Amino acid sequence: MTDLPDSLTAAARSVLTTAAPAEKARKTAAFAAARRHGGLAAVGQAAAPERPARPERPLLQPPRQLPRRKIGPAPEGRIALLHAIAHIELNAIDLAWDLLARFAVELPPRARDDWLRVAEEEAKHFSLLNGRLADLGAAYGDLPAHDGLWQAALATRHDLLARLAVVPLVLEARGLDVTPAMIEKLEAVGDGESAAVLKVIYAEEIGHVAIGMRSFEAVCRARGLEPKTAWREQVRQHFKGALKPPFNDAARREAGFPVEDFAGRVAP
Repeated sequence: MTDLPDSLTAAARSVLTTAAPAEKARKTAAFAAARRHGGLAAVGQAAAPERPARPERPLLQPPRQLPRRKIGPAPEGRIALLHAIAHIELNAIDLAWDLLARFAVELPPRARDDWLRVAEEEAKHFSLLNGRLADLGAAYGDLPAHDGLWQAALATRHDLLARLAVVPLVLEARGLDVTPAMIEKLEAVGDGESAAVLKVIYAEEIGHVAIGMRSFEAVCRARGLEPKTAWREQVRQHFKGALKPPFNDAARREAGFPVEDFAGRVAP
């Protein structure tokens, strides 16, 4: 039984300061259920930590030092892929809660519920992946990982518009681009169970990008900004890297992402 914090931002801080991934996921599910039943109604003023609590493993390394993954019949490549995605999903839990802790006051009430839903679904994704790793004789933390996602969080911690422009509308949208090919590769080597997990994640990540787009446009309206111009300016300032194809235009459009105006084919 998890004691219920007195506000939404206090719940966010509780999750962010929890190191154990399974407990982080469990708290997220409990707090989301509580808010659906009338709890956590107050926004509160609990501050987000600079970084979320993390377990001792996995070891964090620069991306260039991580071994390349090759999906094949042997389990090692599939374990590496699932472990990398599990690490992304664990970061995604914290990214959703960090957004609520830092910016809940600026978000409309519906958007607060939207981002709590994102946190809940990311926790489900992590649990599904960790379960699949266990099926393959592995566990989260067995392999090294990188800290790139949290670097993006640190770079945008000062401004809600910057956070929305980079995290859901660049990084999560990128997941829509690359996940279908991963699913195909897993199915090609006979790992339908892992492919099924990625299909669940893919379908729900479309919704997360849609939430990011709605939130971004709402903040632009409140600030009197034109969304396309604002997105390009924020990405130019705060995203370190290029926007590279392939682009999954169909999934992006399903998420309400106006591909021609935002994603484009060239760096903004």
